Amino acid sequence: MTDLNIERHDIKGRDGLPIAVHVVGAKTDETRDLVLIHGYFSNAWTNWIRYGHAEKLVAAGFRLILPDLRGHGESAKPHDAAAYPPDALTDDNLALVEQMGLTDYDLGGYSLGARTTVRMLARGATPRRVILAGMGLRGLTKTLDKGGYYKNVLTNLGTFERGTSEWMTEAFLKTTKGDPVAMLNILNTFVDTPEEVIAGFQQPTEVICGVDDQDNGIAQELVETLPNGRYVEVPGNHMNAVTRKELGQAMVDFLTA
Repeated sequence: MTDLNIERHDIKGRDGLPIAVHVVGAKTDETRDLVLIHGYFSNAWTNWIRYGHAEKLVAAGFRLILPDLRGHGESAKPHDAAAYPPDALTDDNLALVEQMGLTDYDLGGYSLGARTTVRMLARGATPRRVILAGMGLRGLTKTLDKGGYYKNVLTNLGTFERGTSEWMTEAFLKTTKGDPVAMLNILNTFVDTPEEVIAGFQQPTEVICGVDDQDNGIAQELVETLPNGRYVEVPGNHMNAVTRKELGQAMVDFLTA
């Protein structure tokens, strides 16, 4: 990976909580702003920079705006459950759009980042184009379907047999230096988005999903619900599709078409 120009900013979240934002690439007359939101247990570096996606997108003419969600990465990680009300992540990212003065931009995310993107759209965000990666319809309309799984992992750390799904989820949490208390609280922020609301989104939307990924439901069902959706399949499952070069390439192809 070549050296990327990464600037660290802080915005104020919904309750004044400091939210770290990583800006990659320079703002010029030729570049276009793209906000990308990472997944649960992850952070901006792991999802977007580590595996080369940011480098590809910057080379294609984008300035990337990459927040760390509250409770994640370099953002504040309070342990008080009151800091994690429903839609808190949406509030934070709508605040990001406002505080960074974004008016003509594209928006996307992976997994929880895709869910947060959809919540932003449901609450009035107006990006030109949208990317929903690692997401199916059920993951938006029934957001706590896997809540029990994550609660089990987070409250029984260190007890899982090597190689099991739970063990791998815990290993990822360690890799990203995730805070288990904050992660548990994040579950309280999830808000369902009704199918009829999703069916009203008019933006061109690319749904990108790993061929072996049904963690958040069926991606094709989401595409069928969206008025202007298209589906792109990449190699991998929910945990590793985000590491594949095909993900970044699919994003570039869609956003530069």
